[in-house]
Amino acid sequence: MASIGLVGCKDNSDLPQAGSLDAANVEGANAKTASQSNTAPNDGADNSEADEQKKSEQHAANANNSTAIVEEVELPHLENRNNTGLQKSFRYVSNNRPSKPAKDVEIDSLDDLMALFSSLNYDYEAWQRGHRAVPRLTFNHVSKHWQQSSHNLPVNVKKEVFFRLMAPLILRANEEVLLTRKFIQDARADDSNLIILANRYRVTKDNQQPLTDEQRTQLLVNVDIVPPSLVLAQGAEESGWGTSRFTLEGNAFFGQWDFSGNGMVPKQQRKELGNYGIARFDSPLDSVKGYLFNLNTNPAYQAMRQYRAELRAQDKPITGLELATTLDKYSERGQAYIDSIQGMIRYNHLELVDETYLSDDAPLHLIPQGD
Repeated sequence: MASIGLVGCKDNSDLPQAGSLDAANVEGANAKTASQSNTAPNDGADNSEADEQKKSEQHAANANNSTAIVEEVELPHLENRNNTGLQKSFRYVSNNRPSKPAKDVEIDSLDDLMALFSSLNYDYEAWQRGHRAVPRLTFNHVSKHWQQSSHNLPVNVKKEVFFRLMAPLILRANEEVLLTRKFIQDARADDSNLIILANRYRVTKDNQQPLTDEQRTQLLVNVDIVPPSLVLAQGAEESGWGTSRFTLEGNAFFGQWDFSGNGMVPKQQRKELGNYGIARFDSPLDSVKGYLFNLNTNPAYQAMRQYRAELRAQDKPITGLELATTLDKYSERGQAYIDSIQGMIRYNHLELVDETYLSDDAPLHLIPQGD
């Protein structure tokens, strides 16, 4: 079968003629609450795709300024990136990336959205030609109409919309992480921003002293990208393809727990685990950033960070399939959860998304007509 992910459907013949886009507006500000590591059931989520897949193959903390302390660090420019091989976007940021604010684009229907994808060379045909650039798209929320109408869409169309809208956010969040890594590598040991980063990423605690070489090395272990294939699979799993109550009410795509008292309370809260809720975020982009920050700071995912560092040191691909093996603590389901995430990556060929990179074209933020 054709890859779903960014490859998508071969044509739009099965698309409804009057669908409604349910994601939009500018990239938001900051996560509204602190979030924790575990996940919870997604009230009202659509999990119908899990059945289809089985048939075929069976501290996180406030994300406010958690990555890009320095926005304009120059990294090597990628020339002819379509021919430079796998995962260059995991190492480099283009010097030609846009700096202007995103332009508003009104979307009235699903057909409008698919037409926009095609105009941006973000469709099946472009993928087949070897095009791997992903447009810089953002949106502010997922509407209730998506939860209601997505049940009536063909499964492959629902997946394509979800993956294509989420992939730009993931690449954007990873880009900020790479910029921060470059700053960490170059900054003086007594740079105040470097010291703040070390405290934020739990390398030091309330430290005001210059970083040692060992601490700088550990900080680089913690501040690193997460493969888009893994983020897409977990986002789909945790949010029910963007249909869960938590996604609709608080842009919570990854089920991060919040013990601050400000989270969204599950309908079946387990009192023995404490007074927890699901963390809210101002935008889907902030949710992605919060998820990356969670994996990069929470003690539960130390094994993931160490394995990722080993792969990078050995110049080996950092893949979602590999890193998923370390996420037994992300869900109470343990190994069954890992198997589910790996199955979703394989079934949807999401490993191919790890070859993509952000376009240097001007960013766009999507606004449904009447929003």
